[in-house]
Amino acid sequence: MHKFCLPTWRLLPLVAAMSLLPAFAHADNNVITVKHENDGLASSDDGHFTSGFEANWAFKPSPESWTQRLATSLPNSLIGQADTVAFRLVHQIYTPDDIRRSELIEDDRPYAGLVYGGLSLYEDIPMGSWQQATDLHVDIGLVGPSSLADSVQREVHRITNSDRPNGWDNQLGDEPLLNVTMRRQWWHNVPLAGKRFAHGPSLSVALGNLNTYASAGYSVRWGDDASGIPTLTPNPGNRGRMTSTTGWQWYLFANVEGYYVAHNLTLDGNVFSSSHSVDSKEWVGEASAGLALAWDQWQVTYAAVERTREFDGQERHDKYGAVTLSRSF
Repeated sequence: MHKFCLPTWRLLPLVAAMSLLPAFAHADNNVITVKHENDGLASSDDGHFTSGFEANWAFKPSPESWTQRLATSLPNSLIGQADTVAFRLVHQIYTPDDIRRSELIEDDRPYAGLVYGGLSLYEDIPMGSWQQATDLHVDIGLVGPSSLADSVQREVHRITNSDRPNGWDNQLGDEPLLNVTMRRQWWHNVPLAGKRFAHGPSLSVALGNLNTYASAGYSVRWGDDASGIPTLTPNPGNRGRMTSTTGWQWYLFANVEGYYVAHNLTLDGNVFSSSHSVDSKEWVGEASAGLALAWDQWQVTYAAVERTREFDGQERHDKYGAVTLSRSF
C-alpha cells in the first residue's frame, strides 16, 4: 500500500515565499514556518491521522497592536502580555485504515477533513531558576466536505500512484469549529556537557467542539538554547525555535503526555448533526522525540510520536511524524 505524503515539490513555492516575506512584513522578530505531519513519516501505516499541513507566521507585537491589547485585557492568571503572537492556517485529513473500501466502516474512525485558522499568544516569565512558558490559542474553522480533504487526498494519491480513497461519501458533515486551548510549561535550564539541558512539566486544557481535553506531560531538551520544543497534534501552536540565529545549532528533545479526553470530533462525530462515530477512549497517552537543526535564520525539525489507542476496536497504536521548516528575519 502506497503512502499518502505531500510531494516535496509542492513545498517549493512555500519555501520561496519564506524568502520573500521579509519585504512585506512590518513586525519585529518574524518567523515563518511550514509544518507537515504524516503517518508515512514514522510508520508504514496509511490511516487515522493521515496528514496535516500548517503555515504559521509568528512575530513580536508592538505595544500598540490589537493583539497586544487583547493579551493585556485578559486575566493575568491566563496571560499578562504577548511576547510573541502567531497566525496560522491548518488543514488536516483523517481516514480509516482501509481507504479502498467504499462502504461505511463502522468499527473504524470516520473520514474527516478539517480546515481552520488560529491566533496564538505566547508569554515567557522567569521564575527564579525556572522559566514559565504560556501558550493561548484560539482556532476557528470547519469540518466536512467544504474542507476539500477528499479532493486533496485523491489528487495526491493520483500523483503518487497510491491507492484511491473510495470512502469519502461517509465523511463527517459540514460544521463550524471553535476551540480554545491553553498550555503552560515550566522549564529548568542547566549546563550539561557544553550545551544546555532543560526539563520540566506541562499542563494543557482545550475546550471546544473540535477537542475538549486536559493533559499533563513532562519534556526534556538538550543542546543549544531554544524557546521550548515543537508541539504536535492535537496540541496547537509552534514553539521550539533556537534562541540565537547565528551559525550552526541543534538540540534533541523528548516528551511524554497523558490526556483525559472528553470530546474528539474526529472520533465522536458531528456535534450538531448525525454522523458516523466510534466509541472514543477517555484516557490517551503519547510519547514523542525528535531533533532540531539550524543554520543562521533557517531551522528544520523532525519529530515522531506514538499514541495509545484512541477508540474501542482500534487494532494498534498510531504513529506519525512531523517535519517543520522555519525561517526568521
